[in-house]
Amino acid sequence: MAPANFPRAARLLTARDFARLRTCSRRVGTRHLTAEVAVSETGDARMGLAVSKRVSKKAVRRNRIKRIARDSFRRHRALIPALDILVIARSSADLQDNPTLHAEFVHLWQRITALNAANAPGTMRD
Repeated sequence: MAPANFPRAARLLTARDFARLRTCSRRVGTRHLTAEVAVSETGDARMGLAVSKRVSKKAVRRNRIKRIARDSFRRHRALIPALDILVIARSSADLQDNPTLHAEFVHLWQRITALNAANAPGTMRD
């Protein structure tokens, strides 16, 4: 089994990285999550998170979503192609229990991988 770590190199850290995804990315969505995806400049899969106060006013609930996202990304990072991914939680994500959120993230990673493999257009911003 591949090591399930989340090193600094696998994170979107700078405002420049987030801005690039906001302007030139494809969108992939599931029922409770949206992801903006673009080809990575580093050659590795990287993830950033956006869980705003609109999702939940309580920080502990927003942090639960982020914790599940990081855990899922760690476990599936080896299977995800070299893409930068910005995961945006919808307000309905807060109402889901942990197993449902885990399944939702697995579904999101599968959709991202399939979108990249098929080179499907997705919802492209111009």
